[in-house]
Amino acid sequence: MTAISREEVAHLARLARLAVTDEELDMFAGQLDVILQSVARVGEVAAEDIPPTSHSVPLTNVFRPDEPRPGLTRAAALAGAPDSAEDRFRVPRILDEEE
Repeated sequence: MTAISREEVAHLARLARLAVTDEELDMFAGQLDVILQSVARVGEVAAEDIPPTSHSVPLTNVFRPDEPRPGLTRAAALAGAPDSAEDRFRVPRILDEEE
């Protein structure tokens, strides 16, 4: 007995907006049945005493502690700018204003 029927495959195809032939419905039903059986087999193997894992080896963060440090002053930041005005970076206009 298959876990998924031709009608269910046809319904899934309609939801995915896929055009499938009658032959493809039979083929996909068989393929999806194999996939569902494989997933069920994995579920049988999973033991209650084994914690779920996302990686095969433990991961640790390598970030340094977040400590505030002094930043640039406005004058120091603008010192390397090609052009500035009113204590701000001045850049060329790229969009024209339409009136």
